[in-house]
Amino acid sequence: MTGPRTTGAVDVGRVVALGGGHGLYATLTAMRHISTDVTAVVTVADDGGSSGRLRSELSVIPPGDLRMAFAALLAADGAHPGDGDATTDPELWVTLLQHRFGGRGALAGHPVGNLVLAGLTEVLGDPVAALDAMGELFGVTGRVLPMSTVPLSIEADVSGLEVDPRISRSITGQVAVATTPGKVRRVRLLPADPPACTQAVDAITAADLVVLGPGSWFSSVIPHVLVPDQLQALKSTDARRMLFVNLAPELGETSGFSVERHLHVLHAHASDLRIDDVIVDVGSAPAGRERDHVERAAARFGAQLRVGDLARDGTHVHDPEKLAAMVHTLCAGSGGGYAVGAVDGTDGPAGHAGAR
Repeated sequence: MTGPRTTGAVDVGRVVALGGGHGLYATLTAMRHISTDVTAVVTVADDGGSSGRLRSELSVIPPGDLRMAFAALLAADGAHPGDGDATTDPELWVTLLQHRFGGRGALAGHPVGNLVLAGLTEVLGDPVAALDAMGELFGVTGRVLPMSTVPLSIEADVSGLEVDPRISRSITGQVAVATTPGKVRRVRLLPADPPACTQAVDAITAADLVVLGPGSWFSSVIPHVLVPDQLQALKSTDARRMLFVNLAPELGETSGFSVERHLHVLHAHASDLRIDDVIVDVGSAPAGRERDHVERAAARFGAQLRVGDLARDGTHVHDPEKLAAMVHTLCAGSGGGYAVGAVDGTDGPAGHAGAR
């Protein structure tokens, strides 16, 4: 299949994007601006909504975040007319995959894409084969893979739920972790030491660029470093490794978190992970003492801090075009206005420097 038109003259090569949900959707949209070869590696611990019902009833990996990744890649095809092999407008396929049935019956609330993927998994007997078949069926440019080939659960140590704030309670389930009124201290996956998806490990190993985040920090980002074989691949790959930090704390999981705190908790779960670039929005790390703290936290990964205007105007959501432009500039070999200390002046690329 033909890949997307890229921003500028540089295709950054083989890209692997790790994450889940809406954060991964934004990342995939951005990466398809600058690469003809994008693979999504998706968390499989969701236990809520349609995904939770299907994993419980059919013992399949939760399909929701995988469906979202397909939708992102298809939407990128629609933004580049002529790309992909789909015989119908990709925008129609996106709408179909995302469409949720109404009514009050057994199908109510299920997106079409979740049901298609669950059906293919039952027919083919293998989740990776099902994902590849779904990609072919809809003419998707790129590949979608699970983080693990078995459904996982998230277990968290949470403080602030007892009268004594020093006491932590263990809670289980992605929905419970995402909505807890307490403070999440640490997360683990169940089963412990889960099997990695071999194809995902191979993709990370062969990649030119691996990106992690943004997304729900404890349930979509950190789980990627808790699968032992995948973590080893992240540590040993020759790819450039970038971390995209959330633009704002997320109600529940990371309420009150600074950018620095996001980095510290990731480091606590994978202290020997090396990252090349930690990428944050200029509004999330104001120049001065706060940015100095973030720079020191990034250095714990061996990373350089890169700061730029990455948000959609008036929101705490990443703008895929701005993110693509920043990654493109960095991979082209010019830090430009994204180096620490330059973003507050006029040295950066037009439209990507200074306060938003």
